[in-house]
Amino acid sequence: MKNKEPLKSFNPDTDPLISVKNLQKNFKGLHALNGVSLDIYKGDVIFVVGPSGSGKSTFLRCLNRLEEPSGGEVYFEGVEITDRNVDINKHRQKMGMVFQQFNLFPHMTVLKNMTQAPVKLQHIPKADAEAEAMKLLERVGLADRANSYPNQLSGGQKQRIAIVRALCMKPDVMLFDEPTSALDPEMVGEVLQVMRGLAEEKMTMVVVTHEMAFAREVASKIVFMAEGQILESGTPDEFFNHPKTDRLKQFLDKIL
Repeated sequence: MKNKEPLKSFNPDTDPLISVKNLQKNFKGLHALNGVSLDIYKGDVIFVVGPSGSGKSTFLRCLNRLEEPSGGEVYFEGVEITDRNVDINKHRQKMGMVFQQFNLFPHMTVLKNMTQAPVKLQHIPKADAEAEAMKLLERVGLADRANSYPNQLSGGQKQRIAIVRALCMKPDVMLFDEPTSALDPEMVGEVLQVMRGLAEEKMTMVVVTHEMAFAREVASKIVFMAEGQILESGTPDEFFNHPKTDRLKQFLDKIL
């Protein structure tokens, strides 16, 4: 059996939190990802942008093996989590995931949605989990909705709940898959405000989004994907003001 543990001690201050090497993903002969490599360090706020069908969401979902890569390797905190012998559920507990469609349990109250995983998976006492959940709900202005059900909430409220639900697990990285794409325009700002706060607190984040103004404001690095590859990456200033590839220039001409 392959070694499940890091080959060397992992130092979060100097080593990549996530290291992606030559990632491949094929769907019925289509190369959704074709050799993607990227290092993500503690405190990075990485925005992944590009045209529809470029592989952005597939890349994000491969980071925690919600999609199984066809080839390549993903290392998380020094462990190769693409090794099939690894307990991926153990590592997913440290990787918060926020989806487009909220994925809240409709039959549970907000508080139950938030405390179920910490209590069942991390064996945190229910009272402690509820206290932590209430702190997070206060932080996003939704403490008064603790006993509400998801169908009683707006889309923006549901997405804020989805974010703090992930934070209840105290993850080391947060993954966002187009978190505002299902929201009405007037609800987008309240979700982006929560994400802005996380970035200011140096939470490591990987965000797939079409919110270019937000990326310009918050990202430490913007990654541009097209046709299953990373064509360019850089700071917001480099990305928006000094694009190097014709493909990125074409993309910016259409969206700005």
